[in-house]
Amino acid sequence: MSRRGWVLFALMSVLWGVPYLLIKVAVEDVSVPVVVFARTALGALVLLPAAIRVGGFDQVRRHWRPLLAFAAVEIIGPWALLSDAERRLSSSMTGLLIAAVPIVSAVLARATGVSERLGPLRWSGLLLGLAGVAVLAAPHVGGADAAPWPVAEVLLVVLGYATAPMIMARRLRDVPSLPLTASCLALAALIYAPPAIATWPAEPPAGRVLAALGGLGLVCTAAAFLVFFELIREVGPARAMVFTYVNPAVAVAAGVLVLGEPLSVTIAAAFALILCGSAMATARRGSPRPTPGR
Repeated sequence: MSRRGWVLFALMSVLWGVPYLLIKVAVEDVSVPVVVFARTALGALVLLPAAIRVGGFDQVRRHWRPLLAFAAVEIIGPWALLSDAERRLSSSMTGLLIAAVPIVSAVLARATGVSERLGPLRWSGLLLGLAGVAVLAAPHVGGADAAPWPVAEVLLVVLGYATAPMIMARRLRDVPSLPLTASCLALAALIYAPPAIATWPAEPPAGRVLAALGGLGLVCTAAAFLVFFELIREVGPARAMVFTYVNPAVAVAAGVLVLGEPLSVTIAAAFALILCGSAMATARRGSPRPTPGR
C-alpha cells in the first residue's frame, strides 16, 4: 500500500471509530431525532454539491425502490437506533457490538446462497464472534440493572448494516457512490426534520454537544465519505474495507480516554473474540462492494 493509502486508511479508522463517542455526548442534551437530523442534514449539505458535479442522479431515480430500502437499513433506522441505545450503553460497548457486522454478513451471505459453503475456519470464526457478543450482552439481559432493549437496538443495527451491502450488491451496483450517499442522507434528513423540530431544545445545547453534532455531520459523515471514496480509488474496495477491523479499537479507546468509560477484562475479552471471529468468518477470496456509511 502506498503512503497515501496508509494515510487514508488511518483517517478512515478514526473517522468511523469516533461517531460512537460523539453520539454519546450529543444524546446528553438533545433528542434522538435532533441527533440524526443534524448528522444527515450537515452531511447532505456538504456532499450534494459534489454529487451534482459528478452526476449520476439519473441512475438514482431509476433505482429509487432499492435505494429506499438501502437508506432504511443503512442510515434511517440504524442511526436512530444507535443514538437511542447510547442513552443507556457506553460508546465503547456500542462500538464493540457493531463489530459483529462481518459475522452476521457471513451468515446472511451463506443463507441466501451468495457465498460459498462455510469451512471449519469460518464456522470457528462465527462461533468465536458470537461468543464475544454473548459476553458483552449477558450483563444487560439479566440482573437488577438489566437493559435488554438497548442491546437489542444495537443488534438490529448490526442486522441492518449486514443487509445493506447485499441490497447494494444486487440492486444498486450501477449507481455511483457519491450521488447514492448524498441522496440517502438528504432523504433521511427530510424524514427526521419534523420530529427534530418537534423535539428541538428550548435552550441552546452546551458547547460540547454542539461540537459533537457538528463533528458527526461534517467530519464523521461528509468528510468520512469523501475520504472513503478516495481510499477505494487508491487501494481498491477489498483492501479499503480492512479498516472496519480497526474501528472498534478506536471506539473503545475514545470512550475510555475521553469519557472515562471502564475498560474491564470482560470488554477486553469480548473485543478479542469479536475481532478474531470477524477476521476468521470473513476469510475468503475476493470481497463484496463496500457499503457507504456508518
